Amino acid sequence: MKIGILQSGHSPDALIDKAGDYGDLFTAMLADDDLTFEVFSVVDGIFPSGAEAAEGWLITGSRYGAYEDHDWIPPLEDLIRDIHARALPMIGVCFGHQIIAQALGGKVEKFKDGWAVGRTEYDMGGQSLAVNAWHQDQVTRRPDEAQVLASNDFCENAVLAYGDTIWTIQPHPEMSPEFVDGLIRFRGRGLVPDALLDAAQARNNQPNSNADIATLMIDFFKKERL
Repeated sequence: MKIGILQSGHSPDALIDKAGDYGDLFTAMLADDDLTFEVFSVVDGIFPSGAEAAEGWLITGSRYGAYEDHDWIPPLEDLIRDIHARALPMIGVCFGHQIIAQALGGKVEKFKDGWAVGRTEYDMGGQSLAVNAWHQDQVTRRPDEAQVLASNDFCENAVLAYGDTIWTIQPHPEMSPEFVDGLIRFRGRGLVPDALLDAAQARNNQPNSNADIATLMIDFFKKERL
């Protein structure tokens, strides 16, 4: 099964040689004998020929806001709507989670209570998930068809599902503790309040749910659909 990765941002320069770019994080995370990947750097204006160019899709995170005025955002929203109309499986992570909601009628904005950074716990149907967050923007109004699967007191719409073809998540299951440490050192200082960064660094090496979510995402792509 071919998965098209719509890369909406880039890793910091100081991390890219060791950790790879955002697309690389997902190809490593979702490594499976039944999946192949092609990365389209939509943030640089590189788009697939259309929704039919892959059998499933994933949209990465980004340092940009879904609501910002960038040339590549309207065609990305058009592609999202086309993928949805064709009932192809699609996953969105952080910015991907937000841009899918926006394209399908929801609202994204800077959250009034600020940032979530580092290892964060969410309730998913009574199960606790620990995932690295890195966001100030949130889905503040979800599309009518979206169902909430996970949340916490800070982020109501942390995981959303749209029928059985779209699954999106606000935090970053692709980010290791080492990558988060790099974000704190090379991108966070001067942008995110120091107290939040220091607290995130203090809990950075606690266990997380990345492997469980990777399995969930692989199974989502491979699921038999009518």
